Amino acid sequence: MILPFLLALLVFLTLLGICLPLLRDGRPVAARAAYDQAVYRDQLQELDRDIDRGLVTAPDAEASRLEIQRRLLAADRTQAKQPRLSRSPVLASLVMIFIAGGAIITYLTIGSPTLPDMPFSARPSQQASPQAGQAPRMRAALESLAKRLEENPDDGPSWLLFAQTLSLAGDYDRAEMAYGRAMALGQNGIDVQADHAEMLVLKAGGTVTPAAEVAFRAVLTAAPDNVVALYYLAAARMQVGEPRQAIDGWQHLLAILPSDSPLRPQIGSQIEAAAKAAGIPPPTLAPASTPASAPGAGPNRQSAGTTPAETAQTADMTDVQRESMIRAMVESLAAKQAADPGNFDGWLRLGRAYTVLKDNAKAADAFAKAQALRPDDVAVQEVEAQALMTGYKPGDKVPDRVVALLTQVLAKDPNRPAALWYLGLAAAMNGDASEARNRWTALRKLLPADSEDGKMVDTALSTLPNGRASAQEPAPSSASKQGGN
Repeated sequence: MILPFLLALLVFLTLLGICLPLLRDGRPVAARAAYDQAVYRDQLQELDRDIDRGLVTAPDAEASRLEIQRRLLAADRTQAKQPRLSRSPVLASLVMIFIAGGAIITYLTIGSPTLPDMPFSARPSQQASPQAGQAPRMRAALESLAKRLEENPDDGPSWLLFAQTLSLAGDYDRAEMAYGRAMALGQNGIDVQADHAEMLVLKAGGTVTPAAEVAFRAVLTAAPDNVVALYYLAAARMQVGEPRQAIDGWQHLLAILPSDSPLRPQIGSQIEAAAKAAGIPPPTLAPASTPASAPGAGPNRQSAGTTPAETAQTADMTDVQRESMIRAMVESLAAKQAADPGNFDGWLRLGRAYTVLKDNAKAADAFAKAQALRPDDVAVQEVEAQALMTGYKPGDKVPDRVVALLTQVLAKDPNRPAALWYLGLAAAMNGDASEARNRWTALRKLLPADSEDGKMVDTALSTLPNGRASAQEPAPSSASKQGGN
């Protein structure tokens, strides 16, 4: 609020200097003849001094005096006063309206008044020592990698792992150097280029710098549907005050994201903010053109590079080293998230990390905290339920927590295939054939008639006359994955 006030004060003072003379009473302005008279009087005085010094003879002096006096009399006869400058409040008002109004209209046309600022206090803090807040395992892993690279400086995969670990730890300067070495040693995959560009964004506190934009465009040249590049290039348009172009970019991204991607609600919010900045109604969000993905699969990458498991696989490590590296990364991620509990994407990222470690309870808790930040996001509730179902074996009882979650999902959206399947399975295993039939019949209507999933649901329905579905059948592949938007 201070900056707009100071700018308004500056405009007011500027206009005051322009308009104040128009608001004062006018005063007479001497005519030009008055200045001529002053000059002629000075000439008479100069002539007297020349006579006293003997520079001019008496006849010449008299002739000059007569000429000067004649001119002085002529000036007296023609002297007149200039018209008075009168007050003109109307002109002052017009000047103020024209200047102030023109400035406002120009800013609203080419500026972005609704674009949120990024005060320094709200930017991600970068500690003087990036490793100061790291978990002991993370520090030990970094030291081990640094020592390995000293011994073998041409190990491209290790440089890549080192860069990704430094980026996760927030040491972006060293991470940029490590990415450069890794790519120079042949680690030039599309994902690596996207990770490097994303690291440049994180280094800039969330701003898509020109260098990052160039890197993302290079990624799109090789992979036109790269989710990370599409997201940040749209964000770049928003940051430079082009909300309509940002909306187009995010709509294109929505069209290629799976229907259950946790990114969809976030992008929807971005589009709504961009529409508000552009002064247009929020557009209808583009539907997904691809089937829903399983938890952690597909292009649902979040903004911290690859998952711990993907990172660990990039180097030739023993199983013990790999396990230690993964857990160190997850510990660091959990510590950062505890310090920033309002980070929705961070909870999703942490939930996926725990899923990699097969710690289903912690994964579900992380997803639950993400869902608490967005209570109406049924996709996150489904991801939480699927995390709890990881490792589910035919014949196992559907956990009560999963039943409660999916019941809430169906209360908000009755056409969620995964929820219908698992709730039908839970009802069948509890002996409630009527409830199971209702759930699976509703699910069957959502599936193509000749699809494999549809045939599997038909098989499950055929078991219900005896009051119990076969507990040995797994969930239909797409029904258990789709979000059914």
